[in-house]
Amino acid sequence: MDVRDATIGAVRAVNRDARHWQLLALSGLFLISVYTTDFGARPMHLLSAFTGAMSAQALASLLVKTRFEWKSAAITSLSLSILMRAVDPWMWFAAGVIGIGLKFAVRYKGKHVFNPACIGIVVMCLVFGRDVWVSPGQWGQAPLIAGWAVALAALVLSSAKRLDIAFGFIGTFAAILFGRALWLGDPMAIPIHQLSSGTLLVFTFFMITDPRSTPDSRAGRLVFAACVASLTAWFIIGPNVRAAPLMALAALSVMTPFLDRFLPANRFQWGKASMSKEGRDHETQTPVGSRHAGARLARP
Repeated sequence: MDVRDATIGAVRAVNRDARHWQLLALSGLFLISVYTTDFGARPMHLLSAFTGAMSAQALASLLVKTRFEWKSAAITSLSLSILMRAVDPWMWFAAGVIGIGLKFAVRYKGKHVFNPACIGIVVMCLVFGRDVWVSPGQWGQAPLIAGWAVALAALVLSSAKRLDIAFGFIGTFAAILFGRALWLGDPMAIPIHQLSSGTLLVFTFFMITDPRSTPDSRAGRLVFAACVASLTAWFIIGPNVRAAPLMALAALSVMTPFLDRFLPANRFQWGKASMSKEGRDHETQTPVGSRHAGARLARP
């Protein structure tokens, strides 16, 4: 086998599950955060979040009698270590436990309502106040450009296909910020600075794009993205909430079941495992309602 065949085989193997690309991209963004800022992510924080998320995933999988899936917990751990800052290392552990725990506990028709990393950070911020905060994500221009490129490439290459909600959110958010600056006569440097954030990058491409906690239909996703962007802008313009995107997403996540009801579509499922009739095993990737679902689920 030559290098070309080996490369093609590796790409195909990674592309079998959208989470593989997310893990690779988030790992790269984690390294960018570590090496480009004195107050960035730290390996100890990742280890703490990883331990908490994996422990919660293992315990919850045992309780609901489903297979253990490490990928979701790993993605949650990386997101927590990149986005969250706290005064004590154990707080990343707690955020991992809360995020994964609520993924299993708060569900509607087999679909979790909240993105695990988002709800973990929001709960910690609300409970511990100033002891927990969201990183401003000021990585500098060159690392930020590299980060956007990595995140966009991961989303394009992944099978989740959620560019619509990513662009819907960032487009609406940018339009509000630039529109307000024009209305008030403010310099364009203000909205540009508000958009130049590593935190916004991770949120746009790895949190609001979560196919397991966002609407199934494209129309629903665009409506959802516009609502989250509008509330995010209000949080920034009004009460000046630093964790504005995460707070907005957590607050509006309850919209998803209603949008799925009134704008129905095939449901995205992760991975290779089969899904029970109750929807317990939520880690498969075959669209619900697909005529080929049976054949795909039967594959080893």
